[in-house]
Amino acid sequence: MAVDVQFKSMGSEWSAPNDSLECRKDFPILSQKINNHPLVFLDNAASTQKPLSVIRKMQKTYEDGYANVHRGAYQLSAQITDEYERSRQKIADFIHAPGMQNVIFTKNGSESINLVAYSWGRHFLKSGDEIIITEMEHHSNLIPWQILAQEKDVVLRVIPVLDDGTLDLETYESLLSDKTKLVAVTHVSNVLGTVNPVAKIVQMAHDAGARVLVDGAQSTPHFPVDVQALDCDFFTFSGHKMLGPTGIGVLYGKEDILDEMPPFLGGGDMIADVWIDHATYSDLPFKFEAGTPPFVEAIGLGAAIDYLNAIGMDRVWQHEQEITQYALSKLKNLPRIRLFGPDTNRAGVVSFCLDDIHPHDVATVLDQYGVAIRTGHHCAQPLMRRFGIPGTARASFYIYNTLLEVDQLIHALHKTREFFG
Repeated sequence: MAVDVQFKSMGSEWSAPNDSLECRKDFPILSQKINNHPLVFLDNAASTQKPLSVIRKMQKTYEDGYANVHRGAYQLSAQITDEYERSRQKIADFIHAPGMQNVIFTKNGSESINLVAYSWGRHFLKSGDEIIITEMEHHSNLIPWQILAQEKDVVLRVIPVLDDGTLDLETYESLLSDKTKLVAVTHVSNVLGTVNPVAKIVQMAHDAGARVLVDGAQSTPHFPVDVQALDCDFFTFSGHKMLGPTGIGVLYGKEDILDEMPPFLGGGDMIADVWIDHATYSDLPFKFEAGTPPFVEAIGLGAAIDYLNAIGMDRVWQHEQEITQYALSKLKNLPRIRLFGPDTNRAGVVSFCLDDIHPHDVATVLDQYGVAIRTGHHCAQPLMRRFGIPGTARASFYIYNTLLEVDQLIHALHKTREFFG
């Protein structure tokens, strides 16, 4: 179980999962105790903790550099505008977008998907057109398409999930036709951890003449993403799931498609010229950023990307693979446990059920031992119905988790089993 990683990250050494915990010094929240036990935070698929570099960057922005962006003919406004746009460039580089014009700031990943549904979907789709989704989608990549389907009389088609937690690609191929206008698919399942073959899915959709939106909420924080290599038309993710603050999300889109789309929201900063009865709109990406944007949050996300780049996304992925495989090997030895998701090609998310013990009860007992996990339907109720369960317990890992913490999780699960008999 050796992990050959040791390097500098924002001034601190980040080392193998069960050795030095120097990386954890960058995350002050992890030093506390919960119910007299060291905090073991395993709810990273919901939201990640923040390193000091992100916290201090945002604090310093408010203390020394705060002013509105794109508006002031004075030094503070010019400085923070430059910093805001530098963050946009960092994000473009991080996902290998062609340029800053492809990166639109939103409040979160859900808003990014809604932007596409409202702007692209309502402008280009008509009655009888079809959208293909999957059975494993988070509600954020399901509800916007349901609403659009009801409004525009568009048909939703669904790719089933197989027993092993992967997508049924044979059925997907059979669903594609000249009626298919969009395929909306998650890159990584937030329940199963399944890493979907997105490049293949995109190619098959493009061969049928359809656009593709990829929900990257559970991929962008965990392994290198190249939107040009994937050739997807839209790609979305959130800042708070990758060490950044809440209130900031990203929509990537191909430039020619974004150019054709009407604005999503109206207001300041998205206009070129305004008359009392009509207006013209700004160029990309500002056409889609009405009002004062969440620029401090965007700068915080830029600091988070600096932190991840200092580690290297290949090493982030390597670390999470080590933790995940270790956790799966331990969990499989527990009595009367049901694990979900594929054995291979999966990210750092492990969902499970203990027979006869409700997942909420599992989480309550784990909390008594300082272990924080997520329970419930994980905003993926169709997937819960697919497996015939009301919900699961879910442990999800990130760069600051250790093998020792997995051992603490397993110990607490044994205590849970003892408590309930």
